[in-house]
Amino acid sequence: MITLYGIPRSRSLRVSWLLEELQLDWSYKFINFSQGENRAPDFLAISPEGKVPALQDGDLHLNESAAICLYLAEKYGQGKWLPASGSADSARHHQWVSFIISELEQALWSIGKHKFALPKEQRIPEMLATAQWEFNKAATTASGRLPSSTYLFGESPQVADVLLCHTLNWAVKFEQVLPENLETYRQTMSARSAMKKALEKEQSHS
Repeated sequence: MITLYGIPRSRSLRVSWLLEELQLDWSYKFINFSQGENRAPDFLAISPEGKVPALQDGDLHLNESAAICLYLAEKYGQGKWLPASGSADSARHHQWVSFIISELEQALWSIGKHKFALPKEQRIPEMLATAQWEFNKAATTASGRLPSSTYLFGESPQVADVLLCHTLNWAVKFEQVLPENLETYRQTMSARSAMKKALEKEQSHS
């Protein structure tokens, strides 16, 4: 049995979404940070930093949402959620994943950290304008790279699509204005039934 540890609408939704797309049998374990469950010894044995998402698949414990999604696609995707290894599309997929995590998302996370996530004494209000600038720059790059196809690599979604859409949804929640083609893409991906099922499952267990 696969167990996903998370918080609804956090990065764990990326994983639960893909688990639903893959139609796998999995359970969800809500980690209540307000009650200190993220610092419990049994959870720290799975996630040493006390962060979510965390995945348990048999004897394997895995952290980091992108790494978890790539692992699930490689093991259970039957070749449908990743481009062929060594192909040009695979190289571009690596590029998208790296860009989403290190450029597009990091600006949003900077906003989140300096608005609510960090202890108050560590927040720097002046960081918000810089993070806004960084996000707009990354969103412009993403908009320019976005193909005219339904998904990033044609008419079938890949792992990078899940990561990109979730990040764009996070941006909208943070009241960011997206380029028109990114907003259309975000709405198309967000309408997938697997994403809705994943969110419902997370919320029902929290």
